[in-house]
Amino acid sequence: MTHLRQIMLEELTRRNYAESTIHTYIHTVEHFSRHFHRSPDQLGPEHIRQYQAALFTHWKLAPNTVIQRLAALRFFYVQVLKRGWSVAETPYPKKVLHLPEILSQEEVARLIDAAEFPFHRILLMTLYATGARRAEVAHLKISDIDSQRMVIHIRGGKGRKDRDVMLSPKLLEELRIYWRGLRRKPKEWLFPGNRWHTASYPVTTKVLWTACQIAAERAGLEHRRIHPHTLRHCFATHLLEAGADLRTIQILLGHRDLEVTTVYLHLSQRHLSATASPLDALMFSSQGASKHR
Repeated sequence: MTHLRQIMLEELTRRNYAESTIHTYIHTVEHFSRHFHRSPDQLGPEHIRQYQAALFTHWKLAPNTVIQRLAALRFFYVQVLKRGWSVAETPYPKKVLHLPEILSQEEVARLIDAAEFPFHRILLMTLYATGARRAEVAHLKISDIDSQRMVIHIRGGKGRKDRDVMLSPKLLEELRIYWRGLRRKPKEWLFPGNRWHTASYPVTTKVLWTACQIAAERAGLEHRRIHPHTLRHCFATHLLEAGADLRTIQILLGHRDLEVTTVYLHLSQRHLSATASPLDALMFSSQGASKHR
């Protein structure tokens, strides 16, 4: 597996795949190999078929996750082994679209106020104020905060794309309070790693996840399945409810396709309540109502 792993790494790297994608693809091929206790170059279409079925029946993975696993195997067979890949023999499962969990603005405030530590509080506030993904927040640099133009530079986001988002005056004030409270001022990363926040590397995304989980429990919101991406969804939905247009929200979120952004139309209370149900246009006789009394 070592030689094949090296080739796969090289093929992924020279195509400039994101580190997270590289990790997922390598892990998938290794998992596929361990499942059958054989080198992956000795496995064929029938093994892929069995593995795909097991992803659903044994590991209970979601369809979107299975699609990602199949993409990894397809890359391995086509780009590393130089073999063919039959779409007919390995169909991708249909995607499932679930509406994300949304908190009200009052609930977001409760969540942030319930943060266990000041460091967790500023992380949650930054997630909500920028709509950035947790990895994007974790990798913010001091130089990314442009207080002159009141923007935050998000660098190397999903798809390795840079973008700018607004810098909230309230967030800027909170960041300055956070900065003054640091025992050692970092030179590069806005949110340095280790428990004292003095490391020369950024905080891990797990810290942001933990900050959400603990704050949700302390705020009595643990039943809502809250995670860092929830605050990104809240950011977009609350902007839409405040009157921002979809195109602006698309740019702020870094979505490539506007269709992805339209999911927030299903979540916006303003848009839902502005559309009347056709039932309201019907005229009923008073006799019809009295018959059932």
